[in-house]
Amino acid sequence: MNKSIRVLLADDHPIVRKGLRSSIEEHDGVEIVAEAGDGEMALQLIRRLSPDIAVLDIDMPKLDGFAVAREVQKLGMPTKIVFLTMHTDPDFFDTAIHCGGKGYLLKDGVSEEIVAGLRAVAAGQMYVSQGMTHLLVKRHATAKAPADAGPMDALTVSERNIMKLIAQGKSSKEIGQDLNIHYRTVENHRTNICRKLKIEGANALLRFALQHQTKL
Repeated sequence: MNKSIRVLLADDHPIVRKGLRSSIEEHDGVEIVAEAGDGEMALQLIRRLSPDIAVLDIDMPKLDGFAVAREVQKLGMPTKIVFLTMHTDPDFFDTAIHCGGKGYLLKDGVSEEIVAGLRAVAAGQMYVSQGMTHLLVKRHATAKAPADAGPMDALTVSERNIMKLIAQGKSSKEIGQDLNIHYRTVENHRTNICRKLKIEGANALLRFALQHQTKL
């Protein structure tokens, strides 16, 4: 008899967790061993229970999904990470992979894909939501930039909007309020922007934004 796949669900919305649990429990061979409503609790439960897979919402209080995944990676734990998110920005997908993610599930339609995703990841495969796959293929098809492209051309529309607000001297929390997104999401965007522009330092991004604000 095959062993059940032991899964931890971490999302700060109880309704989302309830929906996922309901979808998973309709199938044999997958067991929910615990639930968490924030990143700190998720990390504690992963360390204590060592589930086969941890399904992590990217945007969570205390520690976001990326921070939890990095810590799991740092500790060398065997738990595989599947990210659950509304973010279709390919940069978030890139960050998820860099954090050791083995799956990337979009919340839109996740109930139809969750079990297939868990089984694929448990079997050692990578699983990406169908909707996200289409976007990644489209990005690949348009990835070749013209020879005279400057560093700003690598930024997405969302990143350019954030750069405009950075140039205005706004903090991540203020930008989050303006754009109606979590400030941790803004921090993730800032990290991706710095990586693309190859800039480092506490105020380097602000200086760059001020120097190039006419091009934003």
